[in-house]
Amino acid sequence: MRWLSLYARSRQAPASAAVVLLVVLAGWAFDHDGPGPMGLGTAVLVLTVSVAAASVGLGGQDAALDRTAAIRWVPRRAAHLLLIGAFAAAALLALRLVGAEPAPTGYVVRDAAGLAGLAGLGAVLCGAHLAWILPTGWLAVTVLSPAAPGTVGEVVHWMTFSPVTTVSTGTGWVLLAVGTALYAVVGPRR
Repeated sequence: MRWLSLYARSRQAPASAAVVLLVVLAGWAFDHDGPGPMGLGTAVLVLTVSVAAASVGLGGQDAALDRTAAIRWVPRRAAHLLLIGAFAAAALLALRLVGAEPAPTGYVVRDAAGLAGLAGLGAVLCGAHLAWILPTGWLAVTVLSPAAPGTVGEVVHWMTFSPVTTVSTGTGWVLLAVGTALYAVVGPRR
């Protein structure tokens, strides 16, 4: 077996990919009420659940073995986290192939990127098995709290603000950059 297939299996990538596809299909079926785009709330929920499901693979079965392996983890960890966001976005945008209209591409790409960064931060702060906490928690704050006016509201509710707003888009991309850098260098918490 090649290292990539071993890595994918050890990180539960096939099962995570299947869950992401099922979540996207369930979101589409839930929100499919005729012509028109998918609701933004449904799209954000689908992306959050997809990233949370895929984040379980951010750590291996044996943390000590991962830390002592004679391979360069930084590029592998960074690529893994970036692929989580890219796969979640691609799976949702692939609904266009069946004639559905998911949320606009700008929303999907920015939100998937920011949520992947949050999953990376979650892995660093809480461990890979709890990496889902930060993306899910941020979604809960976004959904359950009213948007404050001004910059604070755009930062807290970055997932639902238009991608043309600089602050909300910047928040998503900063979360991706910080989460990816920290996860790639530090790795998941034990």
